[in-house]
Amino acid sequence: MKKLSNYSAILWDFNGTLFDDVDAGIASVNTLLAARGLPTIPDREYYREVFGFPVIGYYEKLGFDFKKESFDNVAVEWINEYNRNSASSGLCAGASELLEYFKRAGIRQYVISATEKTMLERQLGDIGISEYFTDVYGLGNIHAGSKALIAGAWRDLHRNDTALFIGDTTHDADVAEHIGADCVLCAAGHQSRAILETCNCCGVIDRLEDIFGLPQK
Repeated sequence: MKKLSNYSAILWDFNGTLFDDVDAGIASVNTLLAARGLPTIPDREYYREVFGFPVIGYYEKLGFDFKKESFDNVAVEWINEYNRNSASSGLCAGASELLEYFKRAGIRQYVISATEKTMLERQLGDIGISEYFTDVYGLGNIHAGSKALIAGAWRDLHRNDTALFIGDTTHDADVAEHIGADCVLCAAGHQSRAILETCNCCGVIDRLEDIFGLPQK
């Protein structure tokens, strides 16, 4: 990884990286599972082992049968639960300090998220961090699909930027590689350290502030 001061752009994932919504996500899907008589997720550890992208595959691992019901309908049902459960969620530990560090360093910051863009902008405003971002890239729907296209759209507009992607899933590492960005993954979010360590990235950290302890050159 380069020295942090040598990056011209920081690309942030939102859910699980900036926004501490792991418990909200678990509670939301558990409501849907219970309504279908399916086993619920017992704890964060289990959740972090089973969660992944594409999200439809994660649902199928949990027992949803999309031959019997529409993924679109399940997504709407989940969003309704999530909006209620995430209302009390806040910033991940260390996020505000790291956002402020990059701001003071004069490094532009962006959000690239699988959250629907209008919802994403509302959440950023609700937790009071909208001011830190030069631009926000979210999806055009609620299906939490791949971020590769929107990350590619960012790269098309910023071809000369040296970027660091900060995320919490293997998908973030894949997206970073897709656009030629370095990547650091935080294991305090939606996937376990063991899973994240399978990625080709600059490092896996347990807390956001641990980014300062990674080897830099």
